[in-house]
Amino acid sequence: MKRFNIGFIGCGFAAHIHAQAYKKISGYEVRLYGACSADLKQTQQFVHANGFEKAFASVEELLRDPLVDIVDIIVPPSSHIPLVKQAMESGKHVICEKPLNGYFGSGNDDKNLMYDAVCQELEDLRLFLSHRKEKLFYAENYIYAPAVVKIKEMIEATGDKLLLLKGDEAHSGSHAAHAALWSANGGGCLIRQGCHPLSALLYLKQVEAKRRGEQIRVTSVLCDASRITAGLPCNERGSILSNPVDVEDWSEAILTFSDGTKAVITSGDMIVGGVRNKVEAYTSNACYEGRIAPNDSFLCYHTDASKLENVYMTEKVETKAGWQYVFLCEEEMRGYVGELEDFIKCVDTGREPESGFPLAYETMKVIYAAYASAGTEKRFFME
Repeated sequence: MKRFNIGFIGCGFAAHIHAQAYKKISGYEVRLYGACSADLKQTQQFVHANGFEKAFASVEELLRDPLVDIVDIIVPPSSHIPLVKQAMESGKHVICEKPLNGYFGSGNDDKNLMYDAVCQELEDLRLFLSHRKEKLFYAENYIYAPAVVKIKEMIEATGDKLLLLKGDEAHSGSHAAHAALWSANGGGCLIRQGCHPLSALLYLKQVEAKRRGEQIRVTSVLCDASRITAGLPCNERGSILSNPVDVEDWSEAILTFSDGTKAVITSGDMIVGGVRNKVEAYTSNACYEGRIAPNDSFLCYHTDASKLENVYMTEKVETKAGWQYVFLCEEEMRGYVGELEDFIKCVDTGREPESGFPLAYETMKVIYAAYASAGTEKRFFME
């Protein structure tokens, strides 16, 4: 059995999810070798909690280690592109968390200029990658969620035209304070959450295009991105965690494809009741509803949740009392295990991943086209 040593850059919330998912990969010996972050103490705690072997004091120290085969970058997106290049120049294959890049100035800046800047950075990265033998993988777990995988299988089997696609991700707000700032995330709920279903819908549309022998692309985007909790007094915020400064806490984007079909992506930072992840597809002969979360494979009811403090139910639920949708096999059902297993296989065999740079490229272009549309309150036409 082949062994691959994994090095993490970043030890936050998503890193814990990736660490658990690696442990469930089959067919390879995946060694959680080492990790680093901006805080050595945090790194040491993360390493101990997740069974890593080494806590590195810096990115440079981790990248110098010849035993590291694959680097998993799980840090805020403003650092993604520099770290991708640094890791690949050190001879490492790279897994990069979503979103791949962004515009990290003020949320009040011109959105058309944001679009141009993001596209230019993507083109620069495309050129960089063309001269590298190392692989770049885009960590978009929705692509590997069993529900999306099954929709893909049925599209390939039927060859039907996808007339309408819908995707939704929403919850009550990020636990990270930096989520309120455009300078840290490149936007609000659209780029942090909406990127997930967006990538899935773009992916499924390309599955259809390949099956039918067609060329299909996004031609325009119409978007509304707003701070709808801005006028809510502190004493009425309830369980909503988001408190945006210059980013949106709700968005809806309508995509038009070159074949005249549509896709709708909704995201929100003001929906209580746990995380909502959904992908829908409609053809002239079929309806597909991929309900990733909440997952209803196991429900429970408690009148008193006081003894359940250390029992995990599902992400971002505000209470454990009453009826609960308990998320079983979460790393598998959300797609994390399939995602990382695909990446490992690609390193081993040399093939291209289901989720790689081309999907990341299109996702980022559409996101900033959506922001440009929202900024002008007009439809944005893609090049």
